[in-house]
Amino acid sequence: MSQDGGPPRRTADKTAGDGGNHSDVRSPARSCGHMRDNGRVTSATRQPEPPAALTPPRLIATDLDGTLLRDDKSVSPRTIAALAAAEEAGVEVFFVTGRPARWMDVVSDHVHGHGLAICGNGAAVVDLHGGPGAHRFVKVRELPRKNALDAVQLLRDAAPGTVYAVEQTYGFNQEPDYPKLHMEVPDTLASAEDLLAPDSHTAGEPVLKILAYHPELDPDAFLTLARLAIGDRADVTRSSPSALLEISGPGVSKASTLALCCAERGISHEEVVAFGDMPNDVEMLTWAGRSYAMGNAHPDVLAAASGRTVANNDDGVAVVIERLLNGRV
Repeated sequence: MSQDGGPPRRTADKTAGDGGNHSDVRSPARSCGHMRDNGRVTSATRQPEPPAALTPPRLIATDLDGTLLRDDKSVSPRTIAALAAAEEAGVEVFFVTGRPARWMDVVSDHVHGHGLAICGNGAAVVDLHGGPGAHRFVKVRELPRKNALDAVQLLRDAAPGTVYAVEQTYGFNQEPDYPKLHMEVPDTLASAEDLLAPDSHTAGEPVLKILAYHPELDPDAFLTLARLAIGDRADVTRSSPSALLEISGPGVSKASTLALCCAERGISHEEVVAFGDMPNDVEMLTWAGRSYAMGNAHPDVLAAASGRTVANNDDGVAVVIERLLNGRV
């Protein structure tokens, strides 16, 4: 998601399998940078190019919560079979999520082939083959501490009452008033300023993202306010139904990291099919050659995707994969 105004919106058209129109061709992904490179590697905005014929998919990029996973956080047997069939047909599958690496156990048993996942809204590429507790970081695109401190202060001024947590590669720390929103006990309780200080005991570990929670604001209004306040110091998005924002390094998004991974494999955006349901998926859905909003998706996602499928609880990702493999979409 482009945090300096977001991608141009477009109207979602057809449900999965209707054979509707798809996204225009855009410029190819740029080549991959080195470890912990925070350069602005991609612009996920649509370019005014003529439409092209549908390209056979080489990579499926799917969000997890609200998309691939059912509401009970399970992966249905139908979805497991569809993912395996895609890999067997030579189509790579990337899990692209806002979750940290340590929360990837829900899909670790279902990785095939390369076994890579994009975590933290693009802040890390993780090898899941090691299994729970043994995930290996392949690429880290950290949020510089100076940018993080600036974002914290700017948002404190713009939205008094905001509280923070700091997500790192292996650690999770939070302010004392930050609510129990996550399934883990924080390593440290301290102010965000102390946690992000250059001489903090956490300073040796990269910051992947800042979580900002407000107890009263409307989630979408909070997102708009934060983007205006923080500007280009960081990228801001959200994936929670509550007023919980996710703040990443400048230019770091699901789309930009997916573009890096595709460039490494010689895969163009036209060969990518993407799935999502929340604002943190919008940029990825706009970038991909074909994209599907879930039946339960946020309105911004419905506007960004080139197609629609049924809800996550109805195995919407599997429905499209089955049709793709049968040549019906």
